[in-house]
Amino acid sequence: MAHNFLILLTIFVSLTVTASGRLITTTNSPTTLINDGVHEGILRLNPLLSLSSSTNETELCEQTYGFMPCTTTVLGNLFLILGYGYLMFLAATYLSAGSELMLEILGPGIVGGLFLPILGALPDAMLILVSGLSGSPETAQDQVSVGMGLLAGSTVMLLTVIWGACIIIGKCDLQESIALDNQDTKGFDLVGSGVSTDIWTSYSAMIMAVSVLPFIVVQFPQILHLTSGRQLAVLIGLITSISLLIAYCIYQVYQPNIQKRRIAFAKHKHVRSGILRYLKTNAFGGLLNDQGQPNQEVLYKLFNSVDVNGDGHLSVAELRALVVGMQLNDINLNEDDAIDKVMKEFDTSGDEEVDFQEFITGIAHWLEEARGTKINSPIAGPDYIHEYYEETKRQHYLLGDEEGDDEENGVDDPRRTTIKAMLLLLLGTLIAALFADPLVGAVDGFSTATSIPSFFISFIFLPLATNSSEAVSAIIFASRKKQRSASLTFSELYGAATMNNLLCLSVFLALVYVRGLTWDFTSEVLVIVIVCVVMGIFGSLRTIFPLWTSFIAFILYPFSLVLVYVLDYVFGWS
Repeated sequence: MAHNFLILLTIFVSLTVTASGRLITTTNSPTTLINDGVHEGILRLNPLLSLSSSTNETELCEQTYGFMPCTTTVLGNLFLILGYGYLMFLAATYLSAGSELMLEILGPGIVGGLFLPILGALPDAMLILVSGLSGSPETAQDQVSVGMGLLAGSTVMLLTVIWGACIIIGKCDLQESIALDNQDTKGFDLVGSGVSTDIWTSYSAMIMAVSVLPFIVVQFPQILHLTSGRQLAVLIGLITSISLLIAYCIYQVYQPNIQKRRIAFAKHKHVRSGILRYLKTNAFGGLLNDQGQPNQEVLYKLFNSVDVNGDGHLSVAELRALVVGMQLNDINLNEDDAIDKVMKEFDTSGDEEVDFQEFITGIAHWLEEARGTKINSPIAGPDYIHEYYEETKRQHYLLGDEEGDDEENGVDDPRRTTIKAMLLLLLGTLIAALFADPLVGAVDGFSTATSIPSFFISFIFLPLATNSSEAVSAIIFASRKKQRSASLTFSELYGAATMNNLLCLSVFLALVYVRGLTWDFTSEVLVIVIVCVVMGIFGSLRTIFPLWTSFIAFILYPFSLVLVYVLDYVFGWS
């Protein structure tokens, strides 16, 4: 993509070059005198004039950095918005590509939890920063609506249009509250077709809903109709947003380790339930007697069937044969780890063998746990062991075990890959920093030329550039039609919205507080809070999203635009 950037940059530079010279005249103004050597009389040179404008004309547009092109016409500003917008799209693309390379080299943790979310929000943060940083406070107050429009439009577009599109693109057949990977035979069945996500995606949606808290804090004076204390509310909101941002990054850093531990525990529970189901299937009688105690006669026969050498003890090899015979192919099972955990649970004496009494004690503990487990699975039946088995399988599924899905072969040339990643990140950052201010100026100029409020222009058009990488990535993941890819898709959308609510809002509030600007964005804040809370609660309370849920998301987008217009221009909230 570098050649595209260079071509577009060359066009922009060529537009900034204006011919300049001095006009020859015969008037009696105090100018330089010359003679052409042919004609009689004196010719005079006027002072330096630009052929593009007259000296007695007032310049209506100001060139950013003193050389970037500017215009006062509608089509001219539209061209600039498209040009600068494409450059911001390139910046977002470079940052995304560089981030993915860094993730391949360094893995998750600090890189995945801290740097990637920040880099993903960098183009938006840059635009918000420059919208209120340049010019006088009066100019900044006028342009800062561009930043608020981008902040609101970015969040709303991610959670409505892109969210709904990912449901349609990633839909699979739904069966027993689970989306079947790569199976899409029901067409546009509003109930029988959709996507399913893991439980971690629900947590991401919950965090996103909580991330609107700084908006509510800063809005308190308006809610209570107070004329004083607004700057204090901005400061408290800034502190709140920064604190939540730090907490969110820490959670992202440690979340992979938490996820691994929970998946390991879910696997062990599924092995337990698998052994119980295997024993019940091969038992001649119930595992419990009429008094609800372990049926020693039945368990003794089962013990002997596993004790191949008949020495009265179960060895590691015999337990391995038991686990292998269960054929738990529905999970990515590490047999050595599973056998080691079963041995540790049964072997209370520590002699690396399980005698009959230890076997009974362990099975009794598992049966008690199976009976005490609250079964919420819709596929549960009257057999509590079968119910326990199906529930543990479902719990493992919801945790989204990723082992074995995408085996990484490592990076062939770490040094070269690192250099490439750093160059992409540097290039993306430079483009975003360089062209954010001209883009804000073009939006403001287009707003002036068309009399369309800059908020609506930035709300609709700017997110198309700054959120393009997230949108493309989400749609690509959704098109794979798997539970894991769907989970990654919606986690990325929720994460991007969370960073908008925390990082980008922190930048915005810092500008308002430092420059003494007025916080007067009640309708815009209301839209962000409504969309985030609705989609956050919706996403946190369920892991199954039938096709009909996409229409809820789609409806929220025009609803947001209409709500802002009605509140600002009908009720006069702004």
